Amino acid sequence: MNWYLAVLKKYAVFSGRARRKEYWQFFLFYVLVIVALSILSGILATIVPALAIVGSLLVSLYYLATLLPLIGVSIRRLHDTGRSGWWVLISPVALFFSLQDSQPGDNQYGPNPKA
Repeated sequence: MNWYLAVLKKYAVFSGRARRKEYWQFFLFYVLVIVALSILSGILATIVPALAIVGSLLVSLYYLATLLPLIGVSIRRLHDTGRSGWWVLISPVALFFSLQDSQPGDNQYGPNPKA
């Protein structure tokens, strides 16, 4: 949970580096919340069809509220592997890069967060 909150605190920070642990724990919690809200939306829609819009609104609001932090941590994760943040525009490639280990030592994006 601490990693999730740390990413939210740096919601618009696109410089620096992020460890794999920080990125994947944020991403896992992000996906779990989206899934939980989607299930809640489905339950609300089956109980009271008029509430379907409320569930969809909750999912949409969470998605929009966490989009910028997700992009920020993705860019910082790419920086940690020594790549430009522009790779985030090609999602499958960026996902592959996010699985790789950090570059040892400092790089052009800052000091190694593992140190």
